[in-house]
Amino acid sequence: MRLLISNDDGIFAQGIQTLANTLAAAGHEVVVVCPDGERSATGHGLTLHDPLRAERADSIFAAGIEAWACSGTPADCVKLALESLLEQQPDFVLAGINHGPNLGTDVLYSGTVSAAMEGTIEGIPSVAFSLASYTSREFQVAADFAVSLVTQLSQSPPVGVLVNVNVPAVEREAIAGVKLTRQGIRRYHDVIERRTDPRGKTYFWLAGEAIEDIDSVDSFNPPRPELPPTDVQTIQKNFITLTPLQFDWTSYGQVGQMPKIEFS
Repeated sequence: MRLLISNDDGIFAQGIQTLANTLAAAGHEVVVVCPDGERSATGHGLTLHDPLRAERADSIFAAGIEAWACSGTPADCVKLALESLLEQQPDFVLAGINHGPNLGTDVLYSGTVSAAMEGTIEGIPSVAFSLASYTSREFQVAADFAVSLVTQLSQSPPVGVLVNVNVPAVEREAIAGVKLTRQGIRRYHDVIERRTDPRGKTYFWLAGEAIEDIDSVDSFNPPRPELPPTDVQTIQKNFITLTPLQFDWTSYGQVGQMPKIEFS
């Protein structure tokens, strides 16, 4: 299969190199188009006021992989690849492997998920892969699962949704299994530090610490026993989580229930 791979950690990230090399070794035709540097938490931003530049970077990957380093965001990279760099449309758009989880509401900020979502918007089956650890550098288990998942999804490709995958950072033998999940809520305790630069000017540095035990069973979303558990709950039990996401954010449960609003 023809696979387009992008990420938000940049061209030199171990996660994308492991993913691309493993899929190429499995016999797939792989093209990488990803940012030339770190672009984490850029969401679905596009570069509109500066030119996009892309340079070949094949030597970073295994032989036979075509690779491009792009000056833009993850969404830019996929859009540029699909509209300008690729001679044929890929069978799948893959993003990752992200160095860190993309669970719950992380997906709203994630450049990795946005890269995959750009593929979904263009009607191409897409998957985002994340390793659920910021410290582990063992991406091979996640890459091996990617090979298996792409093969299985090719039999019945997802339509109109991307599959958001989070892989526990444990040995293969410790993986409890694979579960379909729903998106949870992963809140952060945000900290904005006020600092002073050498010229005496004030600047601010944003940081945040995840509150891991929050999921979507709360006052915003009462319990729904007919639905699967959340990704936030499930990853803690060493399951690989698969969460289908869509770009249509319409709250269909509220359509027809909103009160009539008039301009008075």
